[in-house]
Amino acid sequence: MRILLLGGTGEARALATKLHPDDDVISSLAGRVPDPALPVGPVRVGGFGGVDGLQEWLRTNHIGAVVDATHPFAATMTAHAAQACATLGLPHLVLARPAWDPGDAIMVASDTEAARVVGDNRYSRVFLSTGRSGVAPFTGSDAWFLIRVVTPPDPEVLPRKHEVLLSRGPYTYSGELKLLQDNRIDVLVTKNSGGELTRAKLAAADALDVPIVMIDRPPLPAGVATVSTVGQAVDWVRSLG
Repeated sequence: MRILLLGGTGEARALATKLHPDDDVISSLAGRVPDPALPVGPVRVGGFGGVDGLQEWLRTNHIGAVVDATHPFAATMTAHAAQACATLGLPHLVLARPAWDPGDAIMVASDTEAARVVGDNRYSRVFLSTGRSGVAPFTGSDAWFLIRVVTPPDPEVLPRKHEVLLSRGPYTYSGELKLLQDNRIDVLVTKNSGGELTRAKLAAADALDVPIVMIDRPPLPAGVATVSTVGQAVDWVRSLG
């Protein structure tokens, strides 16, 4: 059986390594990062053209099952995969890494709501780590932003006062502590992405009593099968026979 592995995460790369070469797996990357970390085995890059395009691709390439190991905030791709698999009757699994415990974080539902919290509380020095797509709601803010991203945001959405830090995890507690202190950060804005690669910023913020504004995850499509570990995803694939 040929498996489509929707990837772009560390979990997806680990799963590809576990399955290759015993299983016929094609990894798919969205293509938004110019120099992505590539998984082992065959890889395709780029979008599918919506649900219809994905269904056609699945049929044409004789895919027997789909594992969605995309980022927890890749809601559109996850929804499209669920719909396409339901229509075609294909086995479908979402590998969703566990969310972080928000603790005392201010939980919000969107980037826009996070920007409103920053403005209402008059935070002046913001560590923004929501990715390049999360910058636009902060464009009109009067605060100063340290914007950490893998690829640069579009210049037209950048706030007036900012510094862009191009970087890719993993990050250490000591490094994150120094980053917050050196930049005199008074609030951290992040997504509840989960995982270990970027968790250290939460511990550093807690140690410095820096408030955290955390964007909650979008809900998964109703009825999808989910697991939380790479090992469980391997077992699911092998159970297909």
